[in-house]
Amino acid sequence: MKYELDNTTYDVIIIKKNNKNSYIRITDDMNILVTTNYFATKKGIKKMLDQNTNSLRKMLNRQQRINKKKERFFYLGKYYDIIEVPIMKDIKIENNVIYIPNKKKLERWLKEELIRIYSERLEYNYNRFEEIDKCPSLKIRTMKTRWGVYNRIKHTITLNSHLIEYDIDKIDYVIIHELSHVIHFNHSQAFWKLVGKYCPNYKEMRKALKE
Repeated sequence: MKYELDNTTYDVIIIKKNNKNSYIRITDDMNILVTTNYFATKKGIKKMLDQNTNSLRKMLNRQQRINKKKERFFYLGKYYDIIEVPIMKDIKIENNVIYIPNKKKLERWLKEELIRIYSERLEYNYNRFEEIDKCPSLKIRTMKTRWGVYNRIKHTITLNSHLIEYDIDKIDYVIIHELSHVIHFNHSQAFWKLVGKYCPNYKEMRKALKE
């Protein structure tokens, strides 16, 4: 099935399940994915898409931004060109260029930077908190929908590996957000008040991370 929006034609992938409701999302390759019930018709799906054009535009624009970012190498809020120099032994950063011996070396360096920077920022922000007696342990993994997670049972904070693409202020906000969950395991008014105590501009940080 095809669907046209703003003079662009998109492929619509339809997945039918035993669902009461229908859901729309955009795939990495800019297709419209519709999950719906077994009785849905193409005419009904088109009508649903027509009724949600504003949401579709937002989802499509967001996926385009994500795809463009994937094509670039971002580190701590800055974009860098990557130049491979096989005779080099170590990574070298000059201005907006990262010189690397090979891609494997870059991957190892980035993993080391993740551990170093996240650990430093977690310790820094934990020391600012008057409400917490014990610093949570750090875990790092790639997540699609969350920047950070606090596990109350294990007392761990998991940070998204992609957070390294953003500047220190954004990293600090996510850590403060998760540290605040140590005290308030919800998103109550008291929780946001605690976040605001250590990150007064948290609304600006949240908005930037959603873009």
